Amino acid sequence: MTNSSDDTLAPDDTLAKFMGGGQARFPAPPQLSIEDERLHRKQRLAAALRLFSKFGFDEGVAGHITARDPELTDHFWVNPFGMHFGHIRVSDLLLVSHDGKVVEGTQPVNQAAFAIHSQVHAARPDVVAAAHAHSPYGKTWSTLGRLLDPITQDVCAFFGDHALFDDYTGVVLDTEEGKRIAYALGENKAAILRNHGNLTVGHSVDEAAWWFITMDRSCQTQLMAEAAGTPILIDAEMAQLTCSQVGTHTAGWFNFQPLYSRITREQPDLFD
Repeated sequence: MTNSSDDTLAPDDTLAKFMGGGQARFPAPPQLSIEDERLHRKQRLAAALRLFSKFGFDEGVAGHITARDPELTDHFWVNPFGMHFGHIRVSDLLLVSHDGKVVEGTQPVNQAAFAIHSQVHAARPDVVAAAHAHSPYGKTWSTLGRLLDPITQDVCAFFGDHALFDDYTGVVLDTEEGKRIAYALGENKAAILRNHGNLTVGHSVDEAAWWFITMDRSCQTQLMAEAAGTPILIDAEMAQLTCSQVGTHTAGWFNFQPLYSRITREQPDLFD
């Protein structure tokens, strides 16, 4: 057996405490052969795209999630250009090379997906997956050109761990612009792209997808809170502690599991 690159997501002590100290083993990503890991990532990718559709993150042809191939590590799997998130199956996914060529699949690739994701994957060897979409609350919050504040337990997952790309130069079609976004992202799990939307990354497809989902909800929460009044911030020390509890790689992976179970039970055709 060959360890998947996700095996860095060993169960952490903080999350194990949530199980009450019983004898049950805390769940963790599987360790798989290269071939099985490839299929595993593709299944998670198709499921994540279906969930993005369910959450209303689709906006015409915009948006993409990528998963690094476990063997051809400068290649990634991505949704085809122009196919609705809610229709994507494992068999529809494209394998794209480091120079933007579709080496597996018959549909075209979104040039913006390549321009952004190729540079993020190149700059961050630790990143298995990256997610970007024009979700309603994410793109609304992005117009303010601000980072999210620590106003809830959930948003503390991003405390000190998200960045702002404070520029907008049109649709990202050039890899040089992708490099600028990757530079702004740095070592963080997420970036707010001003006047555009959010970008999240993870050590698994599950993690990247969950960060995107909960980040959009956090944008919604702060927009609502500020519309109602002046939110009370969690102090920095407590926000940092909470981030260490809910913002780990394992926490991101684990939070996705109920959603994966839901979508695969509701829409098993995504495995086709």
